[in-house]
Amino acid sequence: MRDAVKAEPPPFNPGEEIGVSDWLTITQEMINAFGLVTQDPDPIHMDEAVAAAGPFGQTTAFGFLTMSMLTALLRSAQGEAPGRSDAPGGHGLNYGFDRVRLVSPVPAGSRIRGRFTALRRREDDKGRLVGTYECVVEIEGNERPAMVAEWVTIWVPDAE
Repeated sequence: MRDAVKAEPPPFNPGEEIGVSDWLTITQEMINAFGLVTQDPDPIHMDEAVAAAGPFGQTTAFGFLTMSMLTALLRSAQGEAPGRSDAPGGHGLNYGFDRVRLVSPVPAGSRIRGRFTALRRREDDKGRLVGTYECVVEIEGNERPAMVAEWVTIWVPDAE
């Protein structure tokens, strides 16, 4: 049991860039594993011969795979180690997205990184903090991003 600690949510300054993550390579192995675990073995993502004849000329990451990397990219941008953080006084959860656009395909073997900006934060009627972040997932060497989104998280204070 934790000692009673006043809830201390992570810092949040609207309009301030939180950070930019390290580059992360999206491998064909990651793409294949994602297709298998989500039960969506789409050949345009997983079969190099089929994908070569497709609209992108090679296999590409699933859009939802790109989205699923946001937590790892945000942790990298914040300089945190992978895994659940043990912040004093509460914990953060995914709450959803206000807006998501998958702008450009991510070819297998490409490197992506995330750029995160604090947009807004409000307290809900249960005393939780609902924060919205602008997320831009960039593809190394491309002018257009892979994805842009407004990601909503919620800070839940520990019960007193």
